[in-house]
Amino acid sequence: MNDQPKKVKLGLFLAGTGHHVASWRHPHAIENASMNLTYFKEIAQTAEKGLFDLLFLADSLSVDGNSHPNILTRFEPMTLLSYIASATNHIGLVATASTTYEEPFHVARKFASLDHISAGRAGWNVVTTSLASTAENFNKTEHLEHSARYRRATEFIEVAKKLWNSWEEDTLVIDKESGRFIDKSKFHQINHQGEFFSVRGPLNVSRSPQGQPVIVQAGSSGDGQRFAAKYAEIVFTAQANKDDAITFYKELKGQMEQYNRKKSSLSIMPGFMPIVGATEAEAQEKYEALQELIIPKAGLAILGRYFGDIDFAGISLDTPFTEIKLPETVNAIQSKHEMILKKAKEENWTLRQTYQWVAGSRGHHIAIGTPTQIVDKMEEWVREGAADGFNIMPALLPDSLTDFVTYVIPELQARGIYRTEYESDTLRGNLGLEQPNHSLTK
Repeated sequence: MNDQPKKVKLGLFLAGTGHHVASWRHPHAIENASMNLTYFKEIAQTAEKGLFDLLFLADSLSVDGNSHPNILTRFEPMTLLSYIASATNHIGLVATASTTYEEPFHVARKFASLDHISAGRAGWNVVTTSLASTAENFNKTEHLEHSARYRRATEFIEVAKKLWNSWEEDTLVIDKESGRFIDKSKFHQINHQGEFFSVRGPLNVSRSPQGQPVIVQAGSSGDGQRFAAKYAEIVFTAQANKDDAITFYKELKGQMEQYNRKKSSLSIMPGFMPIVGATEAEAQEKYEALQELIIPKAGLAILGRYFGDIDFAGISLDTPFTEIKLPETVNAIQSKHEMILKKAKEENWTLRQTYQWVAGSRGHHIAIGTPTQIVDKMEEWVREGAADGFNIMPALLPDSLTDFVTYVIPELQARGIYRTEYESDTLRGNLGLEQPNHSLTK
């Protein structure tokens, strides 16, 4: 029996001035952080100093005047992570790409390139895109409905994997004397024909250091869980409390056997917003200072996105949230709006309290306290089967990340539940994942 404590995995969710919607208004916020290369390089290096497994970069393909300030203007993910790759050595680099508004060949090529550029540290956050307005940026008038988006995503990832496998490990020969550049017997067309895609192949990027990028997924709906159980190696999820997190963890891991997958091949990492202080009171003061900066109109707009862009204007902020008439069906992030409804009902929140909670952390768990209290909670979640690690969402950057690396990481290490050095130069190696073997069908 292995008596060694389970090691906590950590991702850093990059987001401009921080994840709190009002972080940009804080006196310590750096202006135009979302478009500042030096700033992102320093954030990445701080996370690598803290021995984080990976950096996670979300993305969206549609914005409007009510979008989160960190979203309104920001770098294209692959471009930014390629730059960060040159300034780091070990930390994984996870970028978002949409299966609804991109093509498999493009995505497979980009991630194979990032894996080469970073010497084996690439990960793909597979999203189906929830914002219906995105369709209007891609020559369409209607957004695919939820189940169709996941059918397309399933075929999309199968095509991408075939393309990564169109090169075997030793396809490149590069024999100058004989004039033989490749072994043509190990260079394959994929000739895919399906519901959504027709792709000949092969890919025009040789097999990458990891074979294929680490597959990351963030959907928690029924369709999202089935997709994750079959393909994902990391799942980012929003779980407001430990009991819900345990239920989600059991349900998702319980589906993996039908796909002949080991539970250890998937790490579930809920979003986690730590507010760290020397005392609990100091941490609470930091949090309240950010909450006071939320502009009601902005908070209501963010809340409205999870309910089909409903307009809450004209509704008293003191109205109990459960009394507000909401759309019966939502073609967006289904799991998120269900979680918000449940939390508002349990806490008997008003509209004001609901938008403040959602705007502050977008439904992810907020931990406020001393380093010891923060680590107590993290250790409890991992020990009781609520998580394998956490996607850390600093409320205010760079301050919240600096606090976490300076005070929380040493406490995790002192308890023997976090690494003291990187185990590998690749993301797969640091996550303890197997290298995928070449296969034309898998």
